[in-house]
Amino acid sequence: MKFDYQARSEDGQIQSGVVEARTKEDAIAVLQKNKLYVSFIEEEKPAVYSKEIKIFERVNKKDLVLFSRQLSVMFKSGVPIVESLKSIAEQTGKNKLKEQIEKIAEKVESGNTLSQSLSSHPKTFSPFYIGMVKSGEISGKLSEALEYLADHLERDYNFNNKIIGAMIYPGFVLFVFVSIIFFMLTFVIPGLGEIFEGMDLPLMTRIVLGASDFVARWWWVPVLLLVFLAIFGTRFFRTDKGRKILDKIILGTPLIGDFSKKVSLVRVAENLSTLISGGLPIVQAIEVTADVIGSNTYREIMLKTRDRVRRGELISSTLLKHPKYFPSLFVQMIMVGEKTGKIDSSLGNVVNFYQGDIDRALDGLIKLIEPVMIILLGGVVGFFVISILMPIYQISI
Repeated sequence: MKFDYQARSEDGQIQSGVVEARTKEDAIAVLQKNKLYVSFIEEEKPAVYSKEIKIFERVNKKDLVLFSRQLSVMFKSGVPIVESLKSIAEQTGKNKLKEQIEKIAEKVESGNTLSQSLSSHPKTFSPFYIGMVKSGEISGKLSEALEYLADHLERDYNFNNKIIGAMIYPGFVLFVFVSIIFFMLTFVIPGLGEIFEGMDLPLMTRIVLGASDFVARWWWVPVLLLVFLAIFGTRFFRTDKGRKILDKIILGTPLIGDFSKKVSLVRVAENLSTLISGGLPIVQAIEVTADVIGSNTYREIMLKTRDRVRRGELISSTLLKHPKYFPSLFVQMIMVGEKTGKIDSSLGNVVNFYQGDIDRALDGLIKLIEPVMIILLGGVVGFFVISILMPIYQISI
């Protein structure tokens, strides 16, 4: 709850503002703690139509990278955390992020830790992010933890952008592919139906004419079906059962499955390395990594690893039991790190190795997808052309 207040400072100056607390008594206690003598306080009433519609606004990784970097630099320079947060809030261009940072600043000012304040916005700040901040608070190295976070988020952001960028061309080819089919079925084929009327047509031609007639009359049926499948699929694959099925499909698909495994390995190594470097206990680091990794299969393996590490076993001994998902190179690098006590640096080396491997795999995958899609597009267009030319050829004979 927010409270509007007016108070007098020790030197007699009148101050007014807003304080956040659970009750009015807590708000008064916060103000008195800051040596302010309250003369007026009441619960803030939200102004009608004062809030902007933020349905389509969201905080992305780029925003978090910038926020973490700015907070790290300001905190390292000796600026108090509350002042740093308020300054960043004033500079940010996104209203949603600005509002969240202001609320975080108010909670910190009320006596909460930064990690506790961040946890009130779980959609923006992941368990990974909060865990890193909490470890920085405990170890007294908050600025270093924020710097680790900014570096990690920046690498993850660039990595995701690289994958998305690589998918643009195949996506464009697929769009052209669907557009050409729709154009031919809607505008080209219907005009030929009258020409072929009364003729004994080949099966290919009858299929094309039937499809064209269906699209011309009932075009809204496939559109509604696609919308329904998109909505149903999105909701289903967000459930535990749906995620498991989708994960098995992706990991079991040739080429795509191998690529997906390498991406998951990089995320496991990257997250673990960052969390351990930031001072988080290994068991907690494994648990947080399991929650943010994305793949349900790898999540289950990491949770099993967490349980075994709690019983005193090594990470490598658990991962050895899953050679299908964790190659021997990956496990041996972790084993070396466990023996030398430098598991974070060993995981960093794993990231560097697989990052290059992923780049090469991504290039190979794109080079393979492009000709396959072009051949598929050419085959469908060829099917249409042949189905049209066959009856014309019969007339000429």
